[in-house]
Amino acid sequence: MNIRKLKDIIAGRLILASAIFSGLLVFIIAAVLYSRSISILSAKSLSELFLGITWLPSQGEFGFYQFILGTIYVTALAMVFAIPLGTLSAIYLAEYAHESMRSKILPLIDMLAGIPPVVYGMFGVLIIVPLVADIARVSGKLGIPGLTAGSYSTGFSLLAGSVVLAIMIFPIIISISYEVLRSVPSEVREASLSLGATRWQTIKHAVIRTALPGLAAAVILGFSRAFGETIAVLMVAGIALNNIPSSVFDAVYPLPALIALNYGEMMSIPLYDSALLLAALILMAIILIFTLTARLILIRMGGAHG
Repeated sequence: MNIRKLKDIIAGRLILASAIFSGLLVFIIAAVLYSRSISILSAKSLSELFLGITWLPSQGEFGFYQFILGTIYVTALAMVFAIPLGTLSAIYLAEYAHESMRSKILPLIDMLAGIPPVVYGMFGVLIIVPLVADIARVSGKLGIPGLTAGSYSTGFSLLAGSVVLAIMIFPIIISISYEVLRSVPSEVREASLSLGATRWQTIKHAVIRTALPGLAAAVILGFSRAFGETIAVLMVAGIALNNIPSSVFDAVYPLPALIALNYGEMMSIPLYDSALLLAALILMAIILIFTLTARLILIRMGGAHG
């Protein structure tokens, strides 16, 4: 065996070992989190943990309900903002935009995806929070549902967190949706146009219908990113303990913020450490499920188009 073949074999095995180790990291992290969560799972039932509304570790109360609900609220509202704008932007870039415009906008979208979350948080504090406070004040005076007349909001709220989160996941939805739409075979468009359909009818009934699984995967990946986001939401959401928001102008306390703010604090309290690591395990499991679902959809689409 000559030196070149030996080098190829060694390089191939090193790459394989790296890939296997990267995949195993997920299971290692999950196993560590589960092993550290056993104490709270042994002491409390799942119904007590997931449906309990009180979080008072000093008294042995570890109710995750408000945090889970807060995470769902802020993520769902962010998706309401992000899905239509992100999908429509991707359709424009893939189907309507001139190549010169596309070459200018796509790098900006990639740059948007690379901005650190703390920068988004600062943008939210400086711009979004005052704007939300003004909207709350106006809606309170007009008696608009969601905030009663005379109520006051600082702007640090569910709405502010959702807007910042939506801005953060725009690039993910746009980039993946764009690639999915561009992967639709040109024959699909040509067949529709040859039957007398307009350009929009072709996009609506042929292109989008063909790309729908991939567009769904883009949304799921955006949801996964939004669900686990911590710093930006933490900076603008208000963080009110033992409070379930009844309005978009109320403060909200998502599950990632609970972990970020409290881990390392008061670890002398029994089960506190275990409860926070259980929260991390819940987050990891949900994000892993959604991410794998999206990847499987994209793989199946690639196979179908291939």
